[in-house]
Amino acid sequence: MPLPMVDAVVIGAGAGGPIVAHELVRAGWRVVLLERGKWNTPWDCLKDDLRNQRNPNLGNPFGPEDEGNPRVIVGMDGKVSVVAPYEGGYNNNAACVGGGTLSYGAMAWRFQPTDFRMASKYGVPEGSTLADWPISYDDLEPYYEKAEWELGVSGDVSNDPFKGPRKKALPMPPVSPQGREFEILDKAARKLGLHPFHIPMLRNSVPYNGRPACMRCRWCVGFACEVDAKNGTQNTVLPVALKTGLLELRTECMTREIMVDEHGRASGVRYFDREGHTWEQPARVVIVSGGAIESARLLLNSATKTFPNGLGNRYDWVGRNLQGHTYTGAWGLFDEIVYDDIGPGATVAISDFNHGNPGMRGGGALCNEFIRLPYQFVGARPPEVPRWGQAYKDWVRQAYRRTISVMGPTQEMPVFDSRIQLDPQVRDKYGIPVARISGPKHPHTLEISNLQAKHAEDWLKAAGATKTWLKLSGQGTSGGQHQAGTCRMGNDAQTSVVDANCRVHDLENVYVVDASVNVTNGGFNPVLTIMANAYRVGEKIAQAHARARG
Repeated sequence: MPLPMVDAVVIGAGAGGPIVAHELVRAGWRVVLLERGKWNTPWDCLKDDLRNQRNPNLGNPFGPEDEGNPRVIVGMDGKVSVVAPYEGGYNNNAACVGGGTLSYGAMAWRFQPTDFRMASKYGVPEGSTLADWPISYDDLEPYYEKAEWELGVSGDVSNDPFKGPRKKALPMPPVSPQGREFEILDKAARKLGLHPFHIPMLRNSVPYNGRPACMRCRWCVGFACEVDAKNGTQNTVLPVALKTGLLELRTECMTREIMVDEHGRASGVRYFDREGHTWEQPARVVIVSGGAIESARLLLNSATKTFPNGLGNRYDWVGRNLQGHTYTGAWGLFDEIVYDDIGPGATVAISDFNHGNPGMRGGGALCNEFIRLPYQFVGARPPEVPRWGQAYKDWVRQAYRRTISVMGPTQEMPVFDSRIQLDPQVRDKYGIPVARISGPKHPHTLEISNLQAKHAEDWLKAAGATKTWLKLSGQGTSGGQHQAGTCRMGNDAQTSVVDANCRVHDLENVYVVDASVNVTNGGFNPVLTIMANAYRVGEKIAQAHARARG
């Protein structure tokens, strides 16, 4: 039986899709939201140190499944590998309702005004496609505020002199007590003349919107919240939208392609349900919100006679400029015990080095890390300590409670050849061509990230660390959980995929709303920017297509 026409179909229920759906049903639209994964709940939260979304060696509890979901990775040496979601290089984001917002650490940063004007501020380094956004911080500011208050953000950024203008403080105070690491690092930062502040978090520090406060357990980043105090789209905007009766959520549904009619207008989507049956959902508007890798893959897999290279790809920009964040920093060993076992661990940040690094194009925030569960501690050892054996065990026993980690996301220089393509041979379990990921980081990205690691080390030394060592990065393809850039936003159709309102240039009724539209990815976790932009674009879509619906 044919499915009835709806006003919009949204593909992907991660950070952006449910917010767009929420805004459209507010405007009276009938919307279908397709999600390839399941809807997990706090009851599915298993405190398994060996199997969580940050440790996928035994599989990803929030998807995608290991079987039938391969990707192809081209290494820096040209070696081509087919990898499953549990393997290195896959660049996984959770595949479930809420996407990464179900299990993330929940840092809720606004980008700074200069982050939207990187090319104008610094110039474009050779070999990079660095460019300004077609929108500004001021365009997003009211939507940042809306996301902070509707979803719920705790923290205190009043001591950050580098933040963009804001009209309202955050709706909740920081989690309290702050913990031993905050006390040590806050004092040290001030001694260095830096400006420490409480990390903004999409996490309830007090009861908010009918859900309880964080209980401060160690199983946070990589896990669903047992008490539902971590705020993602799955427990905020989505339940509200579903209560209207105008939104239908279909889980375990994998979109095959966007259908386009003979006039070059999207007519809906073709997708597989959980039994593998094929359905066609007609819709007046199509919104793609699958994440930077999967959204680019879908546009490329939607090629037609009119668009033989894929939707939005007339000038070969779909899949280009893949970015993530180059995480670097330092570890410090202290004489005294500094670990107090109070979650989430990450509490204090500085943004003194997001801009203003001499000779560098930007930088990033630096923060103390989330609690390191014992299985993760292998990454915390200094170079002379082996990865296994008695020497490693001795190291863990003496150092586990006496180390502090300071890390941060370096804003990357986008590269045209860092990209997503369709693999010509490998298919997923539905027979759909999979993503082929390739390309290097820009050399200047590594220069910036190495400097950030040194800043982190200086902070730890000022805090009293008796031994420090750096965490640096290689040149391999970026992406990861902060993947962005593959469907760039811009005013010129020849150098971007979507316009300033995230509409695909060549189609009047197809939009992309996730981090793939980010021209640059900021020096901060991008989720709040994704959410703010989703609020903005949802509003723009409702306005632009109101007459057509009538």
